[in-house]
Amino acid sequence: MPELPEVETTVRGLRAVLDGQRLTHVEARRADLRWPFPVDLRQRMQGATVTSLGRRAKYGLIHTDRGDTMVFHLGMSGRWRIDPDEIGKHGHLVVETAGGHRLVLDDPRRFGSVDLVRTEAVDLYRGFVRMGPEPLDDQFTARVLAQALEGRAAPIKAMLLDQRIVAGLGNIYVCEALNMAGIAPGRAGGQIATVRLEKLVVAIKEVLAAAIEAGGSTLRDYARPDGELGYFFKQWRVYGREGEACVCGSVVQRRVDSGRSTFYCAKCQR
Repeated sequence: MPELPEVETTVRGLRAVLDGQRLTHVEARRADLRWPFPVDLRQRMQGATVTSLGRRAKYGLIHTDRGDTMVFHLGMSGRWRIDPDEIGKHGHLVVETAGGHRLVLDDPRRFGSVDLVRTEAVDLYRGFVRMGPEPLDDQFTARVLAQALEGRAAPIKAMLLDQRIVAGLGNIYVCEALNMAGIAPGRAGGQIATVRLEKLVVAIKEVLAAAIEAGGSTLRDYARPDGELGYFFKQWRVYGREGEACVCGSVVQRRVDSGRSTFYCAKCQR
């Protein structure tokens, strides 16, 4: 599943061809993805001008001059393509601009979604109401994280994947950040000292920033809108590296927690 860096990379790619552009054609080529497309999607978006683009957690935001915001989620296999040679059978949403670009939202598994909300009410969107802080924002600090974890006995990895604690973190980057901070994924979140949480917050920000710079991690169907593949997987410290050497010289281990693979080093993560 595309995670925060992949969505941020997608938004940046879309910004280059959508920002300031009038949408001359908007077409949903099927009735639904994970849930139905808005019935008035074409009516509200066609002819509108894109005023800005943004991201909230793993959702992309396309704001228009009509006061509407398109909120999209890439699900398991979704990705936007810019000026593809053909739309293809998995191209479920087509957007064309006055500047001559065609953008196609592909989603073979159809676990993604597209919604429309009024821009002034975007924080009240069903996916955002109970969401925690953005990990790359200055407001996400060790103190804020400590308050969210206080008294919690659940493993720190599970806590970081909880969107109510911090928004947008996924399995790959949580594994990587915990390894960088030297914290065992199974340690109780509420028992981690603030000084260690400070290292963890720094690690989260550094891992995400590096992944965005590298264009994300290529997993299965994900690619950037321009078709290029992300290459952060080449920098993975532990994720997907079971049996290989950790930076400390020990061996990376893998276990399954709540259906997800957890990669870690038992020697340098305590």
